[in-house]
Amino acid sequence: MQKIRVIKSILFVAIQFVCLGLIAFTGPLFPANETLLLIELLGLGLGVWATLTMRIGNFNITPDPLNWSKLVTSGPYRLIRHPMYLALLLTTLPLVINDFDLFRIVIWLVLLIDLLLKLNYEENLLATELTGYDQYMRKSARLIPFLY
Repeated sequence: MQKIRVIKSILFVAIQFVCLGLIAFTGPLFPANETLLLIELLGLGLGVWATLTMRIGNFNITPDPLNWSKLVTSGPYRLIRHPMYLALLLTTLPLVINDFDLFRIVIWLVLLIDLLLKLNYEENLLATELTGYDQYMRKSARLIPFLY
């Protein structure tokens, strides 16, 4: 069972990185449109804020909780349980819109589906392994405040 869990976790991350790489290498990294650039910068800012709040070394790139994991409910985690996933989506969507083609939108949709599946998988693990996570789930949104 542990082996399947590891493979599943690595697969989620591999798909995520392949999608991010394909988006990054098939178009410009900064949109020409000011609104799209602002959205991208907001996504990057959210990612930095979430990382600083969580503190480097206290999170795992795979959805598996670390042995020393503690529940963080401050910063962006006060409203959103997965701000780093939202940051990835906000950072990459403007890139896809800016240099739009069918391939890039399909890659972004694969990224979206992968992150949604990954966050559901991660939440199941966190709910069983992290004290207080069930209560936190009732008080916060998964990805988008007040919507989801």
